[in-house]
Amino acid sequence: MKEIVPAPPAIVRNDYESIRELFAKNVVPSYGRFEIVLSHGAGSYLFDVTGKRYLDLGSGIAVCSLGHAHPAITEALGEQSKKLIHVSNLYFTEPQGRLAAEIVKRIGAGKCFFANSGAEANEGLFKLARKFGHDEGRFEILTATNSFHGRTLAGIAATGQDKVKKGFEPMMPGFRHIPYNDLEAARAAISPATVAIMIEGVQGEGGVTPATPEYLLGLRALCDEKKLLLLMDGVQCGHFRTGKFQSFQRILEGVPGGEKFLPDGLSMAKSLGGGFPIGAFWVRAPYQDLLGPGTHATTFGGTPLACAVALKIFSVIEAGKLDEQARKLGDWMKNELERLVQMYPTVVKNARGLGFMLGLELADKIPAFAVSDKPASIQFVNRMHEAGVMTIPAGTHVIRLLPALNLEPQEAAEGIAKIEELVKSLV
Repeated sequence: MKEIVPAPPAIVRNDYESIRELFAKNVVPSYGRFEIVLSHGAGSYLFDVTGKRYLDLGSGIAVCSLGHAHPAITEALGEQSKKLIHVSNLYFTEPQGRLAAEIVKRIGAGKCFFANSGAEANEGLFKLARKFGHDEGRFEILTATNSFHGRTLAGIAATGQDKVKKGFEPMMPGFRHIPYNDLEAARAAISPATVAIMIEGVQGEGGVTPATPEYLLGLRALCDEKKLLLLMDGVQCGHFRTGKFQSFQRILEGVPGGEKFLPDGLSMAKSLGGGFPIGAFWVRAPYQDLLGPGTHATTFGGTPLACAVALKIFSVIEAGKLDEQARKLGDWMKNELERLVQMYPTVVKNARGLGFMLGLELADKIPAFAVSDKPASIQFVNRMHEAGVMTIPAGTHVIRLLPALNLEPQEAAEGIAKIEELVKSLV
């Protein structure tokens, strides 16, 4: 009798194709996705469905502050879900109050509003500014060229990059763009309708460009003089990524007058929840009560579950001194990238950033990239994928490194070594 052999298990390659097919048939194609299907992660590593391992130096675009599958996050989700997940903001819950207190004590006197994303947090700041200037007929917010403030209609109007606006005209009125790190340009742009200036402490999508101390202090003085709100978007550059809780605290560290600096409003998200969706904005006294009952709301913002996770992340960062880790190890990585700039100027021409928010700018017209019409940044990131490292493009010529705050020194060294191998091969 013929022996019946069990059917072989599906090969991994078919998993890849079947998942791609699911996306092609059912998911709106609004993303240019890389040709990778991810399966799971552990710490600073990700694995695709073929079993290939990647060192993740992008952390979900600055989101996974404790890496992947961190047990503390799993514990917080499990414990809080057994008690209370959602009740709406018609009621008080302890986790939201405690999380607000943690944020306030790290920035300054004020209050917090909780949302679900960075875009929503920025929308709240736009509304704050409109409320502040309403009785005087002031509504215009000045934002910077190369900025990024989200994908809502107001967010793309605020963003200083034309590529995000195409196809969605006419733009929502009330936003104008000014050069970044140019105080005189800000002063010259103020009109009778201007109510606020909004900037990122470190421009992320715009190429990892930090604000200068002089710019921050000058904007604060200018806004005080002209009775404008100074708003900061800390969605990507916040939550200890630069080595301090917020980027302005790192930029102004040791700078005379810097210890007194505070914006009037600051948005945050991404690393705040370590992968669990949560956004927030902080408002400085005396503007903290401008958005009274009925003026702003959200269904899911500040749920007990989201706030419990964010609180746990604060405790892990504090216990492990991960802010110091981001500063020290980030400074080492930046020095290594600057070394590559000196050694291979025909491939890389600049390294910049703070802590674990670093940018490596590619040289123009790299011969190896000339055969493709894809931007150099995309080609570089694709080759890094082949080498088993994940990085994030910013524009056409900048590569972002946004690792988890608990990245280990040996992992940082592995990433730098792989980057150097690729750069050397492109000479």
